[in-house]
Amino acid sequence: MSNYPLIADHGLIGNLQTAALVSTDGTIDWFCAPRFDSPSIFGSLLDEDRGGHLRTRPAVDTFTRHQLYYPDTAILVTRFLTESGVGEVVDFMPIASAAVASNRHQLVRMLRCVRGEMTFVVDIAPRFDYGREPYETHVSEDGVFFQGARSAMSLSIVREPDDARLARVQRVSEQDLTFELTLTAGQMRGLVLETGQPRPPRQIRVSEAWQLFDETVRFWRSWLAQSTYTGRWRETLERSAITLKLMTYAPSGGIVAAPTAALPEQIGGERNWDYRYTWVRDASFSVYALLGMGFTEEAAALGRWLAARVHEQVGGKGGPLNIMYRVDGSSDLIEETLPHWEGYKGSSPVRIGNGAADQLQLDIYGEAIDSLYFANQHGLVGGHQGWRRLCDILNWLTDNWNQTEEGIWETRGGRQEFTYGRLMSWVAFDRGLRLANLHSRPAPLDRWRTERDAIYDQIMEADWSEARQAFVQHSKTDVLDSSLLRMTSVGFISPTDPMWTSTLEAMDGELVTDSLVYRYDPAASPDGLRGSEGTFSLCTFSYVDSLARAGQLEKARNTFEKMLTYANHLGLYSEEIALTGEQIGNFPQAFTHLALIDAALTLNGQLDRRR
Repeated sequence: MSNYPLIADHGLIGNLQTAALVSTDGTIDWFCAPRFDSPSIFGSLLDEDRGGHLRTRPAVDTFTRHQLYYPDTAILVTRFLTESGVGEVVDFMPIASAAVASNRHQLVRMLRCVRGEMTFVVDIAPRFDYGREPYETHVSEDGVFFQGARSAMSLSIVREPDDARLARVQRVSEQDLTFELTLTAGQMRGLVLETGQPRPPRQIRVSEAWQLFDETVRFWRSWLAQSTYTGRWRETLERSAITLKLMTYAPSGGIVAAPTAALPEQIGGERNWDYRYTWVRDASFSVYALLGMGFTEEAAALGRWLAARVHEQVGGKGGPLNIMYRVDGSSDLIEETLPHWEGYKGSSPVRIGNGAADQLQLDIYGEAIDSLYFANQHGLVGGHQGWRRLCDILNWLTDNWNQTEEGIWETRGGRQEFTYGRLMSWVAFDRGLRLANLHSRPAPLDRWRTERDAIYDQIMEADWSEARQAFVQHSKTDVLDSSLLRMTSVGFISPTDPMWTSTLEAMDGELVTDSLVYRYDPAASPDGLRGSEGTFSLCTFSYVDSLARAGQLEKARNTFEKMLTYANHLGLYSEEIALTGEQIGNFPQAFTHLALIDAALTLNGQLDRRR
């Protein structure tokens, strides 16, 4: 399994409809098209032999590699240093009419020699539909055309008319190709992949490739210029904002939890989930982060996505809302496995789809309504029909909040009366009451108020453990749960209340390890799955937020700064941190990056107030 790169050894590129991972050795080993949740074309990240890839590296065996983003953009530069010269692979996806769903997408790979001389070796081995769809390969003077029964992709060569002999093409199989390209200082050539219903390969001049580069630079810098944040850790927050933007499906406004599937929470384990969907929870939290940095257009798009789900109410067993949807808002997420793939470093099964989609997770109602309330405070006010649908949800919640559920962590070990679900149900009623009063909207206010207060009493009495001096995961256990770190941020309890400070102290002693935070102890609270997991980066940033609100600013800042050291070389985070410090889980994860932004906004504000 040594051929697999570390999960953290990747950068992300995209065009707001799909995305690709690029490893530090110049390999595109994950790329799905035409959407984030479409079948893969390159998937060697999950099966090195059968997944498919596009790889570019120096022809020599010994070289040093570095990777960076072109400043203030999502253009990725992978640099190779050899004894004979320095070369670069520049990867990006042009963004044209991103708001209109398209089956046709381009991925540009520019090859540059910046010093001396370099021979690049390019391997191209697509595998359509997770390697299940056969195809034919057709080579022409201008490139290659890959044709399957349902899929197609063209590879056009970037070159000048008089340098056709620069490249030496070798056919290594009926489907796969390798070619070498020798460049000297100042030369740039490359290739352009086109998916969907691509045109036949064509000669692309160097000037055209540079034009696509310049247009992509302008797009990202123009977008980033909307940020209003000027506080501490600005570059870190801006990189997280770009990463969240890269994971946004522009035609609907939905944001995927991660652009990857089946990357393990434990190497060799079974906790391998497909995250290429939009969770109501993630979308809700993203509204806070984006509005906090001034990205009102993206927050409004997410608000419209949430409002559409509230309006449709096509949920199944889990109530009027599903916990997650496809990026276009549809709800077909049937879970299956890919038995012909071995999984990342042998971590199987490889799952696509997500069987947790119709679980009952009561917290999503509070998160959705809280985000709509937050957006309302920033001038994004919903209309009459939206209010009627919101009332429908709250009326449903009135009859259903006091039941067992799977909870925020999507446990598969049986339903419980999770405290966090109760907490966010309290939020749902509280924000509904506020919105009704703010806009004088008709609503059964007395009924909502009665339910809100009943939830408050239940949490304070049944979910408080005298023995632990802490709020616990649910009333039938004394297990701690870091999801409850949100109790202060939603206004349920004061950050200085003794009941809360003792809860924070208990979590610090049980769930925190050198600033990193576990979700809960699965050994003490079985979740129906084998194996263990790492610390959750989302929870660590939530811990920072809670410490800052509680006035423990030195501890909060130290924890935040430590957590920044666990980012990869580009400032990106996966879902979890293993015991070794290695990033594990799907990558990059939206939840982690939006929690980073939230924690930084809170901590920066508290530090400013102290000064």
